[in-house]
Amino acid sequence: MRILVVGSGGVGDAVARVAARRDFFDRMVLADHDRSRAERTVAAVREHPATRSPERFVAAHVDASDASAVAALAREHGATHVLNAVDPRFVMPVFHGAFDSGADYLDMAMSLSRPHPTAPYERTGVKLGDDQFAEAQRWSDAGRLALVGMGVEPGLSDVFARYAADHLFRDVDELGTRDGSNLVVLGEDGEPVFAPSFSIWTTIEECLNPPVVWDAARAEEGGSLEAGWYTVPPFHEPEVFDFPGGIGPVECVHVEHEEVLLMPRAVQARRVTFKYGLGAEFIDVLRTLHRLGLDRTEPVTVRSADGGGAVRVSPRDVVAGCLPDPATLGERMHGATCAGLLVTGTGTDGRPREVYLHHVVDNAWSMREYGAQCVVWQTAVNPVVALELLARGTWSGAGVRGPETFDAVPFLELLADPAGYDSPWGLQEREPR
Repeated sequence: MRILVVGSGGVGDAVARVAARRDFFDRMVLADHDRSRAERTVAAVREHPATRSPERFVAAHVDASDASAVAALAREHGATHVLNAVDPRFVMPVFHGAFDSGADYLDMAMSLSRPHPTAPYERTGVKLGDDQFAEAQRWSDAGRLALVGMGVEPGLSDVFARYAADHLFRDVDELGTRDGSNLVVLGEDGEPVFAPSFSIWTTIEECLNPPVVWDAARAEEGGSLEAGWYTVPPFHEPEVFDFPGGIGPVECVHVEHEEVLLMPRAVQARRVTFKYGLGAEFIDVLRTLHRLGLDRTEPVTVRSADGGGAVRVSPRDVVAGCLPDPATLGERMHGATCAGLLVTGTGTDGRPREVYLHHVVDNAWSMREYGAQCVVWQTAVNPVVALELLARGTWSGAGVRGPETFDAVPFLELLADPAGYDSPWGLQEREPR
């Protein structure tokens, strides 16, 4: 296996740090529009004493917006797999570049949605991943695999859904992804500061777009899977969810996310939701950005302060440029993050059951062991586990497929195995509601 990783930001950097301790691949190319960033990752990995065969890692330049550039780089290095680690704006060119090069493809976020033009908070428009699923037959006919949504959420949460449906439940009422943390970023004065632990561009996209919910009753009434998806307003139906791992209660709200678009395609459930623990301050900031139009991606004209001219710039890119790079926050971050899936329904014994399948990563641990902050590390470890299963032939297939279409047991075993990735997951029984 020869892997091209497109993007060497926080997650791409963490992918290399995780993969460096495994020997299932022959080469990993870290590519970025800023070659120096990829070179820093490669240098850090090569110098780490736990790295196996440091010469396997090389840096390269790539323009992720150019499918032909992605394809050319993949061919140059004989890549068998392209892992997309850039933000969702570039999903489709990287997706097409991988196909054109003859490589298989993985990503951690899917193609962007476009809200319904007249009823955005009631009906779906173009959904997350629609542009990729539209090309599923082409990938299948070519005998090639595009494994989409293979991060932590989506990704590990989808693996949990498959595991719950196959081994824990006879009937599933709801698959409810719930994500929360108690992370705090401290400024130079030791006081907490506003600094998102993940890409603010992606966070704005997820949190201000109309959230999607899937409901089996709607699907049955409408006579199709498609009829089951509908939208609600941002920050809809707040609930306080008690997270394990010392995190505790966090207010969660509906957020647009790929699990809701992936799970119903392969796992039977009456309802599928995603709620994110944002917290009151974060919600207030996002609402303010939206009110001021600073969440917009369309360029606006900005005149220079000295009157020397004007430039066209995206307001959202300005916001991202004003905030610190999430990859640099690890030393100032404290706490833990939890990704998980709350599953309710009828257990295999015929009784009501409610379980929370979860994965907790402490920032102090991920920084000490890998030099990566916990949110990007938790995202990065899952595609690396998937790549290893593909290299072994444990997972295989063709077409555009989500993680919930594969056997969950080998994945969860390898993730938790001390001789594997040594990152245990948990199963918490809860009182059925």
